[in-house]
Amino acid sequence: MMQLNLPTYTFRIKKKDEKYTIYDSLRRKYVPLTPEEWVRQNFVSFLINERKFPQGLIANEQKVMINNQPKRCDTIVYDNHSEPLMVVEYKSPYVEITQEVFDQIAVYNTELKVKYLIVTNGLVHICCKINLVDNTYIYLPKIPDYIELN
Repeated sequence: MMQLNLPTYTFRIKKKDEKYTIYDSLRRKYVPLTPEEWVRQNFVSFLINERKFPQGLIANEQKVMINNQPKRCDTIVYDNHSEPLMVVEYKSPYVEITQEVFDQIAVYNTELKVKYLIVTNGLVHICCKINLVDNTYIYLPKIPDYIELN
């Protein structure tokens, strides 16, 4: 898989019937190893190992209802009170991060009301802090440590 703009981590990868899978420790199962999944596994490892996010407060492929429609967030990070704090959207390294991609994640926030949004393709990481009062956001220069989020 492609080298990302993240530290290097070790993963459990298996090959079966010419297809690769990678172990997702949050979902506790092997999942298909797609370029987007490669980004997810590396970025979650980055959040846990480098930014000290508690593993127990991160959920992958989390189901949510948006405008009475079932949707699936790539990753949701929760606060210590089990309230959604951050949504992360992953794209393949081959997908450019555009306003359209960012708008996709913003739709989730109409229901979730998180304080932070991240979009990453593994090469470019965009993080913003949301002001829920006036519905504005500011881009952050780096991904904050978990302790800085609350």
